Amino acid sequence: MPVASFEEIEARIGGEIGVSDWILVDQAAIDMFADVTGDHQFIHVDPAAAAQTPFGGTVAHGFLTLSLLSQMAAGVMLIPPTIRMAVNYGFEKVRFIAPVRSGKRVRGRFTLLSVEEKRPGQWQFLHRVIVEIEGEDKPALTAEWIGMIFV
Repeated sequence: MPVASFEEIEARIGGEIGVSDWILVDQAAIDMFADVTGDHQFIHVDPAAAAQTPFGGTVAHGFLTLSLLSQMAAGVMLIPPTIRMAVNYGFEKVRFIAPVRSGKRVRGRFTLLSVEEKRPGQWQFLHRVIVEIEGEDKPALTAEWIGMIFV
């Protein structure tokens, strides 16, 4: 994660802080996610049956796409140099807008919405994330993601 002072971080509130690298969402990843979560709905794991749906093939689980935010954030989210730990605190909003078809690439576009010191040494960060699908007009999802940084 890129390191920045609190002054630099606070100066970025309201603005885009970065865009992640593209991540391939292939059938192998979809199948592994299905195995881990027990969600083997045919639209995810059965290419022949999924081809008969309006999707025209298998699609990633919405929660698989959401779970990729951690990987996307690693190269984008700003952290102070005094960080001891960062934790996922949850979401204000998550909306699944468009399906991610098997074989597509996705990336996250991050905007820092707020930074608030909740207790001494404990900072809450709120980011808006838009997960884009390569070559498509609609995003896969939008979310407001809360993180806690301990310094």
